[in-house]
Amino acid sequence: MSNFRFLPVCLASLFCLMFLSGMSQQKDACLWISVNLEKKITPAWSLLFTEELRMNENITEVGEVFSDIGFEYRISKKWKAGLFYRFSNQRRIDDSYKTKHRYYADLTYKEKIARFSIILRGRFQSQYTEINSSEEGHVPSNHLNGKITLKYNLNKKIKPYLASEFFFRLNKMVYGSFDQFRVTAGIEYSVNRRNQLDLFYRINKEYNVKSPETDFICGLSYYFIF
Repeated sequence: MSNFRFLPVCLASLFCLMFLSGMSQQKDACLWISVNLEKKITPAWSLLFTEELRMNENITEVGEVFSDIGFEYRISKKWKAGLFYRFSNQRRIDDSYKTKHRYYADLTYKEKIARFSIILRGRFQSQYTEINSSEEGHVPSNHLNGKITLKYNLNKKIKPYLASEFFFRLNKMVYGSFDQFRVTAGIEYSVNRRNQLDLFYRINKEYNVKSPETDFICGLSYYFIF
């Protein structure tokens, strides 16, 4: 029973972040849609690919489009690790787009407590922006971020969840290291063994930047495992 002490702490943290997220000078409504493919190579190794579209400016413009590809390795029932690459095009203020190259590594731990699951994920990411057209294009922007997810197994098909994610700069710090957090509430629905949907609502808030913004995001993700 002592394991359940984690649950009030997780829930309290999430609701505090939701309350604080409304305190921002700039706000925007966004829509994120993604398609995620996972190919099981062996019981331990998987190849993953994601294509995502992010719309902003009150869901009137394409803010970013990116593609992710990488490998994930299941170390044990509770631990897994992954290595990924992302290529993205992000909209500028003048409606042109800038390119980004991101490399990131994940380490994930999962603990089951009755019908609950607590998932902890740590990530290191290094991103290059406009490598050939910017003076600082060859200097990466490095971040560490941590994510905690609390998931409830309602039945075989439906899993509601809450999650929070924190971002910390490791270089290029002008105002401070902590620059972003996200709070997410969602529902996973398993159509069958191969197909899954994830419907979520997310609040993304920036900190320690020149013009901080809070994004209110509706999202839909589709997963296909083969």
